Amino acid sequence: MAARYMLVVAHTGRQDSLDAAVAVSRQLIAAGVIPVMKPDEHADVAMQAPDLTSTEVLGATVAIEDLELVIVLGGDGTILRAAELVRGCSAPLLGVNLGHVGFLAESERDNLTEAVNRALARDYLVEERMTLSVRVKVASEVVYETWALNEATVEKASRERMLEVVIEVDGRPLSSFGCDGVVMSTPTGSTAYAFSAGGPVVWPGVDAMLLVPLSPHALFGRPLVIGPDSVFAVEVLQRTQGTGVLWCDGRRTHDLPPGARVVVRRSNVPVRLARLHQGPFTDRLVGKFDLPTSGWRGPTNSDDGVVA
Repeated sequence: MAARYMLVVAHTGRQDSLDAAVAVSRQLIAAGVIPVMKPDEHADVAMQAPDLTSTEVLGATVAIEDLELVIVLGGDGTILRAAELVRGCSAPLLGVNLGHVGFLAESERDNLTEAVNRALARDYLVEERMTLSVRVKVASEVVYETWALNEATVEKASRERMLEVVIEVDGRPLSSFGCDGVVMSTPTGSTAYAFSAGGPVVWPGVDAMLLVPLSPHALFGRPLVIGPDSVFAVEVLQRTQGTGVLWCDGRRTHDLPPGARVVVRRSNVPVRLARLHQGPFTDRLVGKFDLPTSGWRGPTNSDDGVVA
């Protein structure tokens, strides 16, 4: 029988995350599955639990193509880091929330053992989430390419300077204005930076991309929602004093001189999430944001398409 490898990703600089990584590794080994970790996290776990000898190091003895599943212990930031680590790999990510809101996580820390048992039994469904392909061009030359699961943000690099941009959709100019920045987001990212900037919440099953200006000095600076086959472009105008900066998921960055052009379209490589629960996104939204629902009486038989 072929060996089963599961990558364990944790914020081992935090004691609770380190303890969780050790507990998960023990549970995997007891079930005959080999835990795999990044070199630095592997070293931290080995120092915490020297008896854990049946573990492997990602990239040294195990390649990402060998992974069956990625178990992520932490908040959304840790899940974004894990998605970057295994980009292009078919192994889905199973998030266990050790952070705060944790929209991308599937379980909470109290259900850690059960989540791992479900992973061992392959008792989960895989949900694919749209990602963004991001390209930076300067004088028609592509100088940088990357991707994003949540958002690509064009921001001012200097606190005291305003960023002057022109927004383009499908090759046509829409509006130019001064601002603090522009967020281009997936539905997954609509509950992250784009939400904080005043953008709408978009259900994950909707194929769409969002653009949300940050503090625009404009009569028309409203959020935009476009189809998955459309293309956003944001150009840093030459009249900008200073430079801008591109951030993708808050992890990957590139400087944007005046004249730089950031082109964002749907990527053909999604992120795969392992789902243990198939409840509606509405319930997740209510739970994560602790939204008040008092007074709700529920649907009736007369509601279109809804049966009580």
